[in-house]
Amino acid sequence: MLSGCGKTENREAPPAPAPTPTAREAAEAPADTRPVILCFGDSLTAGYGVEASGSYPSLLQMALDAKGYRYRVVNAGISGDTTSGGVSRLADAVAMKPALVLLELGGNDGLRGLPIDVTRANLDEMIRGFQGAGATVVLAGMTLPRNYGPEYIGQFEQLYRDLARQHKLTLIPFLLEPLIAKPGMMQNDGIHPTASGYREVIPSFVRILEPMLKK
Repeated sequence: MLSGCGKTENREAPPAPAPTPTAREAAEAPADTRPVILCFGDSLTAGYGVEASGSYPSLLQMALDAKGYRYRVVNAGISGDTTSGGVSRLADAVAMKPALVLLELGGNDGLRGLPIDVTRANLDEMIRGFQGAGATVVLAGMTLPRNYGPEYIGQFEQLYRDLARQHKLTLIPFLLEPLIAKPGMMQNDGIHPTASGYREVIPSFVRILEPMLKK
């Protein structure tokens, strides 16, 4: 917007553009053949409110690298996404042929008070889709603020346990549970972890995943 302002005679020459790889060079670049761990979720996966390097998928990648595991962790989190949104992008996710999927969706369904049966059906469809493509699925459980009432909260929490039992999945209990009572672990909204909070949960994530990984 400012390019038309000032005197042209004193303007410095623009820097030369950085060289870009040729089509041949791009084609010859080694492909990343590591098996994919797909983190498929909403803002908790996307890392809302923290730097990209502070999201749990990024931290998980660093933790697995440090332990000698050769996996590529992909952050497929979209802030505000619901289980319906997850179903709509399921085909693209399956096309990545993930070896392992951390499925973290449903929180926004609950916050919007959507019918439990709808959330359950959408999660069931995603689980079946990933398993049908050969992926191991780990399901992240969720809960809701207490003002949603004990009946709705109870049904909401139970749907994750039911799906884990039905599909023989590893279930991560509510992933924020260890953070809520610790100062500095949650952002001011009380919903999203801080960078410190994400770092806090990574060791437990790694312990859960390690029996499923190959070195």
